[in-house]
Amino acid sequence: MHVFLTGGTGLVGSAVVGELLANEHTVLALARSDASAQAAVQAGAEVIRGSLSDLDVLRAGAAKADGVIHLAFGHDFSTAAAVAASVAEETAALEAIGEALAGTGKPFVTVSGTPATPGRLSTEADELSSEGLVGGRSRAVAAVVALAERGVRSSAVRLPRTVHNNGDGGFAGLLTTIARGSGVVTYPGDGTQRWPAVHALDAAVLFRLALEKAEPGTYWHAVADEGDRVTDIVDVIARRLNLPVKADSIEDFGPLGQIFAADQPSSSDHTRRNLGWEPKHPGLLADLENLQPA
Repeated sequence: MHVFLTGGTGLVGSAVVGELLANEHTVLALARSDASAQAAVQAGAEVIRGSLSDLDVLRAGAAKADGVIHLAFGHDFSTAAAVAASVAEETAALEAIGEALAGTGKPFVTVSGTPATPGRLSTEADELSSEGLVGGRSRAVAAVVALAERGVRSSAVRLPRTVHNNGDGGFAGLLTTIARGSGVVTYPGDGTQRWPAVHALDAAVLFRLALEKAEPGTYWHAVADEGDRVTDIVDVIARRLNLPVKADSIEDFGPLGQIFAADQPSSSDHTRRNLGWEPKHPGLLADLENLQPA
């Protein structure tokens, strides 16, 4: 397939580009900047210039392709208003792509996070919360999946809280970034909360499988580690960076504090059984051993 891809130069997106090209697909990558365009071309993709706010560009990219994978999202989490703006931008982008694909039967794979179901592992059958800071994103994803009723082979791959590669990425990567700047490895809550995780290269395989064979209107979980305790995560980060550890208040982590503090283990049993997905790369705690002191 010729695949239109948004977010193709990020941690997950670059892995997806490599996975698609290695499996005889071609890629048309959305590129907002010269640097992103150059990275995409060097990886072997064709480029279409624009951003998530360029709705005509998104429609054109989707129309040119045999299928679409959406990964792009704004990375400004500094305030609730900034997150809300990113959610609104993504919602409009997904609607535009959906309009271009309606009635075509083409695959459209979008991305979301795994749901939190206190006291148990979340599964692919659980609904995402439509409330709170990122509730609008959950509603936008649900609208994409509902495109199955309009002749689109739509599906959503739910990513866990940490998608990692060489110790970088996701919630664990944010803790590492904060620690490098402050000289202390901090975490919210009591540290017993569990975060699911997956290696970026394993996640990329699942995006390809969903593109190739997911039934319309389905959800899939890219979960390799069902739930690592935050205290275990920060212990590895602290040891690798030679820094002390300190619990901090939820408020100190800004708009994402409540999400950081939530216990949110997740399962991928259904995904493994039905799409034949099997993670092969190191788990989060092992991958964090690649961190180097500043």
